[in-house]
Amino acid sequence: MRRLVDRFGEKASTCASVEELRLLLEAAAFDLGFDHFALLHHASLGAEAADHVRIDNYPGSWVEEILATGLAAHDPVHVASRRCLTGFAWSELGSIIPLDVRHQAILARSRMHGLGEGFTVPANVPGEPSGSCSFAVRQGVSLPHERLRCAELVGAHAFGAARRILELTVRAERPRLSRRETECVRLIAIGKTDWEIARILGLSIETVRQYVKRARAAYDVVTRTQLVVHGLRDDWLSLSDAAPLPKQKKKRSIPPSR
Repeated sequence: MRRLVDRFGEKASTCASVEELRLLLEAAAFDLGFDHFALLHHASLGAEAADHVRIDNYPGSWVEEILATGLAAHDPVHVASRRCLTGFAWSELGSIIPLDVRHQAILARSRMHGLGEGFTVPANVPGEPSGSCSFAVRQGVSLPHERLRCAELVGAHAFGAARRILELTVRAERPRLSRRETECVRLIAIGKTDWEIARILGLSIETVRQYVKRARAAYDVVTRTQLVVHGLRDDWLSLSDAAPLPKQKKKRSIPPSR
């Protein structure tokens, strides 16, 4: 199996197209003992974009249902993968996230379409859409537990190859924001109004409005929420900027009793 991983890594590093990578990943998945695979940016199930990858051989009926009903946004496998750094079996989902009724329903529907147990390799790159590489067996087949670590390495190689291929074909650079525009976006992220931003930065309200307007225009978005989302994606601000930890209240010291 180690030789399979090394061979896959070498070939994946030279793949020139998504289709070439799909054929390579399909062969590797079968060699590892899986029937199905899915390598994707999770956002690709909501809207097609040139910089999103989605290659899979999941049952067509299941893919159609996911796309038609919007189930992907609540897929527990995708939710769990955003909270993990290493691969996990689907049987472990309950220990990673609290599985609610909707999650359970999605898993049940996937089984009705023929998917059995699976294993997912998270792919969370800062500034990029979240993604994963999943391997699954068909209903009634046992998961090849002795090969999961090899599957994890194959999945990591596959996603790395997909990112490289996309960068070769899509060179979309992030818009450049000025220092003041970036400061405004960060303050918007924590809920400040234009008036509050003006007071904090020592600027006029009209000047702040112009900075915000230029930042929105750079991303071609209309709302302040959209602007913050793009700012997070492109690393103009971090999650700690947008959701700072609450300050801990100082404990009042109680004088010793006499």
